[in-house]
Amino acid sequence: MNDTEFFAQRGFGLTMGFGQKAALIVIDLIRGFTDPARPLGAELAPQIDATNRLIGDAERRGEPVFFTTVRYDEPDLSDAGIWPLKQSGLVTLASDTDGAELDPRLRRAKGDQLIVKKYASSFFGTDLSSRLVAAGVDTLIVTGCTTSGCVRATAVDALQNGFRPIVVREAVGDRSQAAHDQSLFDLQAKYADVKTLDEVLRRN
Repeated sequence: MNDTEFFAQRGFGLTMGFGQKAALIVIDLIRGFTDPARPLGAELAPQIDATNRLIGDAERRGEPVFFTTVRYDEPDLSDAGIWPLKQSGLVTLASDTDGAELDPRLRRAKGDQLIVKKYASSFFGTDLSSRLVAAGVDTLIVTGCTTSGCVRATAVDALQNGFRPIVVREAVGDRSQAAHDQSLFDLQAKYADVKTLDEVLRRN
C-alpha cells in the first residue's frame, strides 16, 4: 500500500470544495524569490504565467486579489526577529533593495491589495483575515512561493482562520522539487484542496 492509499484509508484527503465567495492570494512572487540568481530565488516563470491566468479569472468574476511581499524596514533586520539566524538571504529583502518588489511580469491591477509581511504566513502579523471577512470571502485560492514555506504556512493558517484553502498546483513553486512535492501531498492530505489550474478556472 502506497502513502496515497494509506492516507485515504485513514480518512485523510477529503474535499472541502469552494464556498460562496473566493479571493485570490499571490504569495511572494517578488524579485528576491523569482530571480534564480539571487540567494532566495528560483525559476518560477511557469508559476507566474499560471498566476496571471488566475488573476484574469478573478477579475472577470469580481473576486478580490491580494498580493503579498516580505519586506524588512529596519537596517539591522530587527523586524525579522530571529529568522536571519536561520536564513542569511533575508538581507536581500531589505527595503533599500528591490528584492521585495513584485515581479514585473505579474498583472497587478489598480485596486488589487498588497499585504506586507515579515514571516512565512500571510496571516501572521497582518490584517489579511480582517480584509477577507470584510469582503465576505470564505475561500482562498493560493498561488505563489515557496510551496514548502510561505504557501504552506498561509494555507494552514487559512484553514485555522476558517477559510477554505485551494492550492493551485501549477501556480505554486519551490527551490526544491522534493520539498514542493511533499508539501503538496501533505497539504492535500490534511489542510487544503490541491487543484489543477484547469479545475479552478472551470469552477462554477
